[in-house]
Amino acid sequence: MTKRGHGEGSIYQRQSDGLWIGSLDLGIIDGKRARKTISGKTQKDAREKLRALQRDHERGLPVQVKRQTLAQFAQHWLAEKEGSVRPMTFESYSTAMRVHILPALGRHELTALQPQHVQALLKAKRTAGLSPRTVENILVVLGIALKQALRWELVARNVASLVDRPRVERHEIKPFTPEEARDFLTAIRGQRLEALYTTALALGLRKGEALGLRWEDVDFEGRVINVRRQLQRIGGQQRLVELKTDQSRRVIPLPEVVVSALRAHRIRQLEERLQAGERWRDQGLVFTSTTGTPLEPSNILKQFKKVLEQAGLRTMRFHDLRHCCASLLLAQNVHPKQVQAILGHSQISTTLDIYSHLTPGSERQVADLMDVMLRTDA
Repeated sequence: MTKRGHGEGSIYQRQSDGLWIGSLDLGIIDGKRARKTISGKTQKDAREKLRALQRDHERGLPVQVKRQTLAQFAQHWLAEKEGSVRPMTFESYSTAMRVHILPALGRHELTALQPQHVQALLKAKRTAGLSPRTVENILVVLGIALKQALRWELVARNVASLVDRPRVERHEIKPFTPEEARDFLTAIRGQRLEALYTTALALGLRKGEALGLRWEDVDFEGRVINVRRQLQRIGGQQRLVELKTDQSRRVIPLPEVVVSALRAHRIRQLEERLQAGERWRDQGLVFTSTTGTPLEPSNILKQFKKVLEQAGLRTMRFHDLRHCCASLLLAQNVHPKQVQAILGHSQISTTLDIYSHLTPGSERQVADLMDVMLRTDA
């Protein structure tokens, strides 16, 4: 019998159980000769599997020698990601893997993971009552991990990309009308968080951006505010982190309503600092508790909804103040490119996609303009 060369295979029947075994020579890997074995109930099955392995090997596709489960891969992947992505992003990856993905799929061999396994996971999570957005995030994290496995040539395909994505309904935006916005500002006048609500409404800041403002970011003389960091809860603690894109890091001119609110807030905070004495924990934040510590987002939401109820306004999320800002700007015919810059969107397509419907009557105005241009009757 001649010696088989690299890339060649052999088939034999195992006496112990009658299975047909195929063996493919992969050559020298890490200083040792490596082989990949397969099994089949019949000689034909084994031959077809072996031929498939040979084709993959000849095309340069990965042929795994050592079996690796998804859990084993995920452990290595997360170790690689830690420190290379933003802390909040890493926490979302870790939580999705630990809580949702690995308990259901972790035992599967990485190369044996199938689209139906992923689809079953998503269905189970929907049945358990998780929101479509949360289920979508689970799929996104798994997809990112398997995309890396594909780059590392550990799998031949990303099975997460082959399943149906959860249908996530977009939150219906019902922003304040100009009259409601004025009613809201009247309702919060004199309240402790008046400046926070006013700033969020007039500048369209995200909640984390507003809570991450420091007094050094506020230029009263130049009447501008520098948005460059945000407050996030990471590992159970509130931390200030830098914004991730150049568009998010922005300088916004301040309208007088915000300047006045921030000046009054500054005086109130100095009074609270004197009253707190040694209990004050100075972090330079604009919006704080009565002892200088970061505000709790859940408490802000409770107070915000209470204000809306007292003012007779419909309930909404704190984040909807950002949408209110955009709608008020568009209602005044501010160019979408300027709205994009104020809101800190990376692309103008994002601004247009979210807010294009917030200019009621705009389509009618376009029709009227076309009518003026094309009318032939005098």
